[in-house]
Amino acid sequence: MLKKSAAILTLFFINASLNNVKGQGECIVRNTAFGIGEKITYKVAYNLNSLWLNAGEVSFTVNEGFYNNTPCYHMIGSGSTYRSYDWFYKVRDTYESYIDMQTLQPLRFIRNVYEGGYTVNQNVVFKHSENKAVSTHGSYTIPDCTQDVLSAIYYARNIDFAMYRKYDTIPITLFLDDEVYPVYIKYLGKETLSTRRGKYNCIKFAPLLIEGTIFKGGEKMTVWVTDDNNKIPVRVESPIIIGSIAAELYKYSGLRNPLTAKVD
Repeated sequence: MLKKSAAILTLFFINASLNNVKGQGECIVRNTAFGIGEKITYKVAYNLNSLWLNAGEVSFTVNEGFYNNTPCYHMIGSGSTYRSYDWFYKVRDTYESYIDMQTLQPLRFIRNVYEGGYTVNQNVVFKHSENKAVSTHGSYTIPDCTQDVLSAIYYARNIDFAMYRKYDTIPITLFLDDEVYPVYIKYLGKETLSTRRGKYNCIKFAPLLIEGTIFKGGEKMTVWVTDDNNKIPVRVESPIIIGSIAAELYKYSGLRNPLTAKVD
């Protein structure tokens, strides 16, 4: 059961990654959504037969970093089960992305995963001028505008959803586990969402999921992000093989813009 809850990292990093701002043709965007010092934390819960069980937390931080002696954003996404559940299924996952401050394109991606004894250690260097991604296992050809699963979240927060109509689909290309995935999200409009910690005006969408051992493929997931200049995820829900999982905004600090989407 907790194995499914721990998969929230996949829920965020793979499936909640949105898209580029105007489609695959425009890779360079101006960042107005986040800044150095931002930290956002989510509570993760697993639902079975209407019983919700808190299982862990996921956090995202934006730090100042350096890549080849050039300043860049250093994003860190980490997730873990609560220690009271470690005896059953221990999870300690960390994802890192070094991102160009001007283009918001990934420069380096690091993935260190421990899930119930299963481990993954991956390091990817992106060479966009050569359309190459060099990973721990080899060199791979990638299209223009390719993102890693963490950089895509921050890149997408600069979307102008006013450009899209309800049910429009918007593409993105992800590089994960030495493979290129062309995926998309479907814009579902706007609505007000009530959570345990307040009410938010939100943008709603459904990403195309990458089918795996936990998630069903297709547009099964629903994501709500704040309808303001921050565009931070407020809630993510998805059915899984048995039951469902959800992540909900718990706390935040260092936001670049006022959180005007919070109405209560």
